[in-house]
Amino acid sequence: MALETFFDIIFGPVIALGNPWNIIIISFFLTLIVNLAMKFFTNQKIMKSLKEDTEYFKKEMQKFKNDPQKLIEIQKKSMETSLKYLKHSLPATLVTLLPLLLIFGWLRQTFPSEQILLILPFGINLGWLGSYILFSIIFSIILRKILKIH
Repeated sequence: MALETFFDIIFGPVIALGNPWNIIIISFFLTLIVNLAMKFFTNQKIMKSLKEDTEYFKKEMQKFKNDPQKLIEIQKKSMETSLKYLKHSLPATLVTLLPLLLIFGWLRQTFPSEQILLILPFGINLGWLGSYILFSIIFSIILRKILKIH
């Protein structure tokens, strides 16, 4: 109850804007927080290096797709790199997980599940969750480029 009141105060003016602007702004705000956490709770140099290694291994796997022995070796190295990447990104994930779960609980109560917030071409109707996911993907791509997050 206290958290619901807190989120009503924080996001009340945004909710008053009406659909779909309210979910667009909330999506941007939450995506910004997650991306800032990723930027400041991870070592971006290490993340960039691991990402480059992953790309290298993908190319190597394509090159050696007909050599099973070499392919297995490359896949093993690729998995090790992926695990390192996950290990380095975990602190940011843990910092943002609980707040996001609480906010999503509030969003579920605020927006009825049958309410359509966005109508896309080809008769695709999105509720609050579908709209949030769509806009958060778009905002995440943009913010990661602006903030230089790897």
